[in-house]
Amino acid sequence: MNFKQLLPLTLSIALFVSCGKTNKNQDKTKVIAKRPNIIFIMSDDHAYQAISAYSDKLTTTPNIDRIANDGILFTNASVTNSICAPSRATILTGKHTHINGKIDNLSPFDTTQITFPQLFQKAGYQTAMFGKLHFGNSPKGVDEFMILPGQGNYINPDFITTTGERVNKEGYATDIITDMSIEWMDKKRDTTKPFLLMYLHKAPHRAWWPKPDKFKAYSKRSFPEPESLFDDYTNRGTAAKTAEMNILNHMLLSYDLKVFPETVDALGANTDKRNTGMFNHGDFSRMNEEQKALYMPILDAINKDFKDHWPTMTKEDKMRWKYQRYMQDYLACISTVDENIGRVLDYLEENNLEDNTIVVYTSDQGFYLGEHGWFDKRFMYNESFRTPLMIKWPNQIKPGITSDEMVQNLDFAQTFLEAAGISIPNDMQGESLMPLLTGKTEEWTRDGVYYHYYEYPAEHAVKRHYGIATKEFKLIQFYYDVDEWELYDLKNDPKEMNNVYNNPEYADTVIKLKKELADMRKKYKDSDELDQKFIDRYKDKRNHH
Repeated sequence: MNFKQLLPLTLSIALFVSCGKTNKNQDKTKVIAKRPNIIFIMSDDHAYQAISAYSDKLTTTPNIDRIANDGILFTNASVTNSICAPSRATILTGKHTHINGKIDNLSPFDTTQITFPQLFQKAGYQTAMFGKLHFGNSPKGVDEFMILPGQGNYINPDFITTTGERVNKEGYATDIITDMSIEWMDKKRDTTKPFLLMYLHKAPHRAWWPKPDKFKAYSKRSFPEPESLFDDYTNRGTAAKTAEMNILNHMLLSYDLKVFPETVDALGANTDKRNTGMFNHGDFSRMNEEQKALYMPILDAINKDFKDHWPTMTKEDKMRWKYQRYMQDYLACISTVDENIGRVLDYLEENNLEDNTIVVYTSDQGFYLGEHGWFDKRFMYNESFRTPLMIKWPNQIKPGITSDEMVQNLDFAQTFLEAAGISIPNDMQGESLMPLLTGKTEEWTRDGVYYHYYEYPAEHAVKRHYGIATKEFKLIQFYYDVDEWELYDLKNDPKEMNNVYNNPEYADTVIKLKKELADMRKKYKDSDELDQKFIDRYKDKRNHH
């Protein structure tokens, strides 16, 4: 254990000893409470562009912003692999996906890996998880959980319980997950112990089904378009040109944008046979009659607008129409997440839990909101590589500060463990954020971060790639069925529109970053041999699947 890992534990012991000397009969709960509670809040596919603490161009999120205003906002937080289950495995283990085994959504998680909730549980914390885990049905180290099976549903969702029972709850998932989390804190928490609560939202994951009131309100709004909505991928490589996540060409009218399959078919606009089945067997099919009565007037209005305008639209018009429908539903889902996070923050304040509770808000990765014409994630380009991250901890983190240091979801486990005074396993690969949280920025030495995406060939056709990112540059190598390099000058080209890898002016930068990338692969125990192993394993799994 190094000094930084030891310090919080030493302080905790000192508090125990000093309090014990003052009064040997002192209530032990007062001593234990010195260890902070931790509430880890994570949404699914929540783009940082859709949080007003980062930018209010698209929407406002006053409650999520409360966490940033009362703590620290990270502007260069990123993920190690921009896809749901691998990101979650990295968060739980503090290890890159090639180490924990969860390289993609199909690959198995190595269940011999130790997760940080196990360490919290062993150290005397009460642990709970409510919402979306997205891999496995029995999270280790969790005293009580109610988790969505797989992706889960927005409407009348099923949950898997600690006993393995599958139960259905009527209502809207975001509200239900919040209800369960607050109920656990209010009625089931052991007040003699500190707690770790993982409060995990399904929203705003595709397909985006808002609550009826938000659906109605947002369906009447329009939103500004990103500058690169009509990107033609000039000055980029094969990967950007061949990816299948373009809003015009790949976003589904029925499944994604709520146009009835029969309406799509009647206008000859059905370009994907998945439209009908996915719409009729998704959240819409789970609604009871009372719920359908709330949704149908809005769905009817959307369908009328589609029928009235789609036949005469140009391709550019259609892109704009689909973008607006996408933003209406996506941002409506986020609005409900924000309101529910406000409920949790209010509960902490009203029950004297705020001062000794660390609250974290993040997403499992970023998401494209029309930038480069895209939706979804996967690429190492900024919108999916970067993830929102804000942390508040009263009396420890100075309110309203911002950090542009290169931090990752790889770092979360170590950070939480150090904050709680729990020994950090030597095989974890991240770095504790404690120096950045407590104003000791001179102790932070990381200049760059490593990324590796594996899931190809697969949905959205984003090619395999790995790379290094610093504050100034991003170097990416695409591999598998291509061998291409890309370099982006993030200071002069923050929107990553021009690959300057072959520009002679950047020759020295390429040499330097390639050396650093090679060093990173060695540091994190990644290699060409391991890449080939995963390629072979992936081919077998895809063929079997």
